Amino acid sequence: MHLALLLPRIRLSPAAMSSTRSASASRLLVRADLNPVVREVKRESSVSFDISKPEATASVKRKRVKRELELNGEHHKKQFGVVPDIEDFRYEKAKTLTASSKATASSVKVEKKVRVSSVIKVICAVGAPDNWEAVLGGIKSMRLSGEAPVDTKGCEKAGSLLPPKERRFAVLISTMMSSQTKDEVTHAAVERLSENGLLDPDAIVRTDETTLANLIKPVGFYQRKAQFIKEASKICLERFGGDIPDSLNELLALRGVGPKMAHLVMSIAWKNTQGICVDTHVHRISNRLGWVFREGTKQKTTTPEQTRISLEKWLPKDEWEPINPLLVGFGQTICTPLRPKCDNCGINNLCPSAFKESSSPNPKQKKTRSP
Repeated sequence: MHLALLLPRIRLSPAAMSSTRSASASRLLVRADLNPVVREVKRESSVSFDISKPEATASVKRKRVKRELELNGEHHKKQFGVVPDIEDFRYEKAKTLTASSKATASSVKVEKKVRVSSVIKVICAVGAPDNWEAVLGGIKSMRLSGEAPVDTKGCEKAGSLLPPKERRFAVLISTMMSSQTKDEVTHAAVERLSENGLLDPDAIVRTDETTLANLIKPVGFYQRKAQFIKEASKICLERFGGDIPDSLNELLALRGVGPKMAHLVMSIAWKNTQGICVDTHVHRISNRLGWVFREGTKQKTTTPEQTRISLEKWLPKDEWEPINPLLVGFGQTICTPLRPKCDNCGINNLCPSAFKESSSPNPKQKKTRSP
């Protein structure tokens, strides 16, 4: 019989029809009979792959197992700090982050940030010298008596009874005279200016330079300082309405005002500490204590400005203003320029320079021959 006539009469046997259905169902991720609770079986979107590749087949099997476990509620969630199964390490990259794993990842990131910040904090503290807090505390204890000249006659005391504007001008004039001059001498010169009505910029401008110089004498370099004071008074009148400059740069623009004076005026007059005031006492004592070094070396600083920069790198900012009168008074009473009184110093066990400088006030005596 012709083949075309036989085709309509062909019937599929029940076994063949079952085989066809099973082949069609091969695309199912999970059969409904695996979990009687599941009422709806979802079909996977058609995926083309080459079954000749063993890795592709293994990947599909893993996906099926994973899907079956999720539907059966048997898929356990990983917890942070729990060691995963060895298979989890193998396939971790192929998995997508669930909500819980995303939360875990974010918590890990936060923990890393905390660790990094703590490391940075430790690195910042490395520049501070050893035992600096104990040394500073010891100096503060020794300075409680307030017997140093700076405590009663320093620039901070200039014009203390005057109104704010007039007091600021008195602080500026006192600071300009204080360079290479003892506090007692500077304080006496301020008193003479006050007695003659010359703690006022307008009055100073109208006074001749010679008279001004004689009034502040014996301040160091009194003639040159008289010239600088008169120039500064004129600038205060013309540019600041009789007040003093309120910025560091404008103070430094005045002749006769250096970094030490500018920082001191900003702290005392304007209550705006922008740097450490380093005079000869702060410079000397900081080097004796081993607190400061030249940039990139372990050698002592050679100028007050180098000392200021080195100190500001590690000294907490709330100590910047009090460190000047503290060390100045310490230098005036105990840690003196010549023959420091290490025997009376309460921190001689912490000071690297203790007892290393001669304490004998007598010059070298000539050797006498024995009879």
